[in-house]
Amino acid sequence: MITSFSKKRISGMLTVMPENEYDYDEETKPFANLQTKRLKKIMGFGKRRAAKADSTVSDFCIFGLNYMLDREYIKREEIGAIVVTGLTPDYFIPHVSNIIHGECALPQDVICMDIPQGCVGFMLGALQAFMLLDVMEDKKVVVFNSDVLCRKNRETQLTSASFGGDATAITVFETDENASDIYMNLYNDGTERNALIMHAGGYKMPRSPQTAIPVDIGDGTMKSYDDLWMDGSRVFNFVQKEVPPMIDEILKYANVKKEKIDWFLFHQPNKFMLQKLADKLEIPWDKVPMNVVENFGNSSGSTIPVAITHNLSRQMREKSYQCCLAGFGAGLSWSSMIMELGNLDFCEMIISGY
Repeated sequence: MITSFSKKRISGMLTVMPENEYDYDEETKPFANLQTKRLKKIMGFGKRRAAKADSTVSDFCIFGLNYMLDREYIKREEIGAIVVTGLTPDYFIPHVSNIIHGECALPQDVICMDIPQGCVGFMLGALQAFMLLDVMEDKKVVVFNSDVLCRKNRETQLTSASFGGDATAITVFETDENASDIYMNLYNDGTERNALIMHAGGYKMPRSPQTAIPVDIGDGTMKSYDDLWMDGSRVFNFVQKEVPPMIDEILKYANVKKEKIDWFLFHQPNKFMLQKLADKLEIPWDKVPMNVVENFGNSSGSTIPVAITHNLSRQMREKSYQCCLAGFGAGLSWSSMIMELGNLDFCEMIISGY
């Protein structure tokens, strides 16, 4: 799919981080070796944030939206729809969007929608928001990208090196008659779906004491069927093969030269993959923020907003930039977008007690 949208913009962005911060060296100390040290240097592992063992996606989303409502970043009557993307719902039923709707006392005509999505969550949420704005008149769409894949107790010890993190992003989309056109493409390859998979938890394989037992996933790494399994080489090769031509395509479609892009705001799997992707695209590293994993961990669909609020909060409030955004991963899915981003009403990161 490749398409464009007119008269739409992002007007605000908030990221909500868990209170608990973990240090890579401390977490891996019980089994530290040359491999863990090598991973830290190459991948950029440092600190990460993880939700507490009893925290849920709705906790973070409600905390963040109430923060916005209290400060009048947005008003209840301005909201026409809420969209939640992620892989860790509170329940199968009701949806997280309905929980947010009830707890934040939103009007009954607000559309509530959940989309199960991982690494391309921000992009797919944006796509849905743009389409919803066509039927919203003067209302706004609020998109939540949130997961608690890494939640744990402080005393729980790791058995293998982890680069995962938890975060929640809340982005406001609205209609703007003066906004520049937005260009977007999106692709999927379901034949490669097993490259990123969490076997247990759905109806195919319900969680049980047996699914929690660690097994050798094939390379000496021990993980349970409750964990996320990733074939690192397959994912790396997929990103290097599919993402550069996708970026070239959207630049051509938008009639924008690569040199005119101020910021390349990509999903943040690890520093190594982003460096190699930047080299393949022949773009300077200083135009590609790469420090999310070393400060917060890979938080799946929320990493693009995390990169923005962490690195460009002040800049995005003060002026507008020509940006290329891209997400890639679970599915396997990949998507990119060219848009003017900036002059935001708010752009910040906050810490929650969850």
